Amino acid sequence: MRTITVQTLPHANQKPGTGGLRSRSRTFMQENFLENFMQSALDVFKSKNMRAEFFVIAGDGRFLCREFLPRIIKILAANGAKRIMIVGRDITAPTPAASHIIRKYRADGGFVMSASHNPGGIDGDFGIKVEMPNGGGAPESFTDALYARTKEIKEYKTFDISDDEALALPIVEFIDATRDYADLMESMFDFPLIKKWFEKGGTIRFDAMWASTGAAAREIFIKRLGAPGNSVIRGESKPDFGGLHPEPNLRYNPEIANFMMNGPGADLGAACDGDGDRNMIFGRGIFVSPPDSLAIMTRHHKLIPYFAKGLSGVARSIPTSSAVDLVAKKMGLDCYKVPTGWKWFASLLDAGMISLCGEESFGQGGNYIREKDAIFAILFWLNILAATGKTVRELMNELWRDFGRVFYTQYSFEGVDAARVAELCEYIRTADLVGAGFGKAKIKSKTELAYTDPATGATAANVGTEILTTDGTRIFFRLSGTGTVGATLRFYAEKFEPDATKFGVDSREYMRDAVAAADRLFRISEFFPDAEKTVAM
Repeated sequence: MRTITVQTLPHANQKPGTGGLRSRSRTFMQENFLENFMQSALDVFKSKNMRAEFFVIAGDGRFLCREFLPRIIKILAANGAKRIMIVGRDITAPTPAASHIIRKYRADGGFVMSASHNPGGIDGDFGIKVEMPNGGGAPESFTDALYARTKEIKEYKTFDISDDEALALPIVEFIDATRDYADLMESMFDFPLIKKWFEKGGTIRFDAMWASTGAAAREIFIKRLGAPGNSVIRGESKPDFGGLHPEPNLRYNPEIANFMMNGPGADLGAACDGDGDRNMIFGRGIFVSPPDSLAIMTRHHKLIPYFAKGLSGVARSIPTSSAVDLVAKKMGLDCYKVPTGWKWFASLLDAGMISLCGEESFGQGGNYIREKDAIFAILFWLNILAATGKTVRELMNELWRDFGRVFYTQYSFEGVDAARVAELCEYIRTADLVGAGFGKAKIKSKTELAYTDPATGATAANVGTEILTTDGTRIFFRLSGTGTVGATLRFYAEKFEPDATKFGVDSREYMRDAVAAADRLFRISEFFPDAEKTVAM
């Protein structure tokens, strides 16, 4: 084997977002685009005096994962890696499984080829996420240094061998992620109890959306728990996700929504995104919002063997509604609020300050790994259903009865002109809105939020803009870091409602007037007259 040094030129668009570097697939196919990013990441590992000898490589099975694998191996090996563990021979596994593998085998870090919930295929998106030794995404101190390095890189190292020779290197090993991950889940949840629930007639409909979770779902739900064989749908992995946009929300997965809300349904309906860290939950005729899901999980955590001794604390992302705050307060639990991006939870998990957390983008997780985990959340619900003997609707009604209901909705303006988004955000930031009318209420306060991590002292500026009104409505705006075309503006609205006679109202209907008032006051339709609005919940 011969190490060669290849001269290269920087690419200008390699700034990682909240979930790593994401770009169009064709962008990643440009000369040295992949190699530049990989070499820059390894340079940062070494500049920070981090070990860089044992790496895990994973992927969500999308287009380019298999093609890029040997190229990544060659770069790692040429830069001194002594052990490279590949998660699955087909390089298809959920990101939570990759996080578990990094932690279990004490790797120095990892690289996950995924663009999460973004579409795949040659005309879709690709991405690479750099994982730390704790199994979580790289913090901003790392990604800032990585981005700076990509702007000045002049060369990269690789091995002068064929792709087949790279896959056969003695330092390369393949691991069955499905078995490892399923064993982890079985150690955390009451599988015998859930199995009995299925034996008594309990049903689940799980949609893997042609992405990375099908194999794990079949192993866990069907083989180990005994769910009917047709419980997992769209369970095969496809490089283009069958043409789907693999994001589990009400817009991009109407199939499971219609089946659960208007069709025969199942006792539990669920779906996962491309890399298996996001989830969507339904009961028969009822949709469970991510904030309410986290609140339910917190309330019933002692039914889960892994959490039977209690939680050290809980956390939510700032855009997520305050539903879990109400539960945590009554249960005497600390509740932290962090910026969007799982790395902000990871530091609290590392410090032992929290055991359970969740964010607005359909994700929950715990302290066993450092990523959100869709199948974990679904098993959490199955365990609660089996232990209580109640339906999803009954559990939700009890939550609202005992704590009140926090109505919540989320809108996204995706792929819009970045300059117009910047203009709107600047208007919202600078406009004197306090005292302005907001429907029948008035604006009470407007705050540009920043964050200081209580565990590490790390800071984040420009987290988003929070607006509070005199009638208790909360509005939140932020820019998203997961899109690859133009810019994406997220807009959230919530309001606490104590009146039980209103609990059955659809959340979007309940928040309709508040959303309309925000649209008028912040001139959203004026800035984006032709933009397609995504209603996530």
